[in-house]
Amino acid sequence: MNMKFTVVGAGAMGLRYGVLLQAAGNDVDFVDAWEPHVTAMRANGGVYVTRDHEDRHLVPVNVYYPEEYHKQDRDVLIFFLKQMQLSDMLKRCAHFFNDQQYVLTCMNGMGHVDKLLQYFKPQHVIAGTALVATILDGPGEVDFVGKVGAGTMNLANYTEKPDDMTQRVVAELTKGHFNPTLTTNFMGTLMAKVVFNSVVNTLCTLFEITMGEFADYKGADDLARQLVDEAYDVAERMNVTMLNTRQEEMDSINYVSKVANPLHYPSMYQDMTHNRPTEVDYINGYIVKMGQACHYEAKTHAFLTHLVHLAEHTRQQNVTQSPAVDTVEQQELA
Repeated sequence: MNMKFTVVGAGAMGLRYGVLLQAAGNDVDFVDAWEPHVTAMRANGGVYVTRDHEDRHLVPVNVYYPEEYHKQDRDVLIFFLKQMQLSDMLKRCAHFFNDQQYVLTCMNGMGHVDKLLQYFKPQHVIAGTALVATILDGPGEVDFVGKVGAGTMNLANYTEKPDDMTQRVVAELTKGHFNPTLTTNFMGTLMAKVVFNSVVNTLCTLFEITMGEFADYKGADDLARQLVDEAYDVAERMNVTMLNTRQEEMDSINYVSKVANPLHYPSMYQDMTHNRPTEVDYINGYIVKMGQACHYEAKTHAFLTHLVHLAEHTRQQNVTQSPAVDTVEQQELA
């Protein structure tokens, strides 16, 4: 039986998940607050979708502003927002939440789960990670990078006890070609992506390079290894069992950077170049805070967090872009 989904946050990743779940036969609505984007989709009767910037076609979608959406019969709410946007959006959407709904999220960084738990039952929270590239080219325009079935995702129940609804969600994600793997290791699953992003997103952003350009540097493995080892040292002290071994995490960084997405810029880079706040505090900064909680200094992650904020500060001193450009919701690699 098909399901009813509402995607909160119709940016690059939200559209990819919603459009493909809709194509798999599910009833999907979108809720978003970016006015130019909502206006464009309503005017066009949907969102224009390309794959690797080819085969541009219109996909009909139902899109609403938070305050005008009132459906409470949805099986699953999918959240794809920037970490710093989530609290406000949850408040704006709370009127259509109920205690029967499940939540799925694959947002970057850490901190979102605690916010979601303020509104939803722990046994109804499913979180994960997605390794797939998607670009929002502008209002009403999204590009799915890679062939059908490109990318993978891992997900886990907050309680680490999969139930029938979780299995239904996994089945629909499989039909949508997301290649999901369900685990029973919640923190280890989420931390695998935090560690990945703490290397690739942060370094590519600071030096304004693609993932492939980073991987081509002869010292890339040394840089990555230092950050991975430091993060894993923290995880071990916090009694978090990581989903991957240290070497498997290194292998994932290399594969995505060299083979899967060598020509693409991470989402943090997109935020930096559009003079938006980055999520570094929820990625490298989160590792630093975890370390502090167990009396361990993640010095390299702390240093990189400061460097990103310095770069943000420097760019803000010379902002010349218009507000319309600054609010473009681009995201490449989740």
